[in-house]
Amino acid sequence: MKLVPDTNADKRIDPATKRLVRSGVETVLNPFDEYAIEAGLQLKEKLNDGSTVTIVSMAPESGKEIVRKALAMGADNAVMLSDQALAGSDVWGTAYALAAAIRKGGFDLVLTGTQSTDANTGDLPGALAEYLGVPGLTYARKIEVADGRVRVQRETETGYQTLSAPLPALASITKSAAEPRYPSLKGIMGAKKKEIALLRVADLELTKPVGGDGAKVELLELAAPPVRGKGQVVTAADAVDGAKRIIDFLKERKLL
Repeated sequence: MKLVPDTNADKRIDPATKRLVRSGVETVLNPFDEYAIEAGLQLKEKLNDGSTVTIVSMAPESGKEIVRKALAMGADNAVMLSDQALAGSDVWGTAYALAAAIRKGGFDLVLTGTQSTDANTGDLPGALAEYLGVPGLTYARKIEVADGRVRVQRETETGYQTLSAPLPALASITKSAAEPRYPSLKGIMGAKKKEIALLRVADLELTKPVGGDGAKVELLELAAPPVRGKGQVVTAADAVDGAKRIIDFLKERKLL
């Protein structure tokens, strides 16, 4: 799961670093990731075989209390990959570091959201599956595990696909899967006692650089969108005249 600035907060880019300014802005659990957490909790409850749900997040230590929200929902424990050396990581570096952290703890099934509300690339699930060396079943609206395999119903632009793959595997969960549960008072109190393990880059034995030095994407320039001008108001004599004016307007701008 990812920690992101509150969706309703004013956001700005630091012109010097060309990075999103996160200080002074309320941080929340990425809303898309809540659906993945819910899917994991429902699988655990259905299997009832001693499975555990572990939250993995690449975030500063200051985000511990946000991670505890996921624990309050019912996750068993959490791992936070927190290191200043990770600052400036692009999707490639983030996936590479997260994959190392996940492998270190061991896994059967990795669940992610489809995207984050800050970057909105939607590329991390695929990159993470690639670095983990496992099948990636993306955009899953239904998921079940049985007999060492994971089976999903995948959303597409034209309908649904049913996909199956052997474990270990990765699946990204859509917002149509199941509404995330609210943490109960008992869950909130219990989350305070659950373990949040901290990992540093040195713990991962990485062979490639991460952070800004390892980024394969470089932001060269940014600019605010132009201020929108006033609309043109036209008074038409009748419906036919109004339609003609609209058509002429579109043709003039080569939109028709």
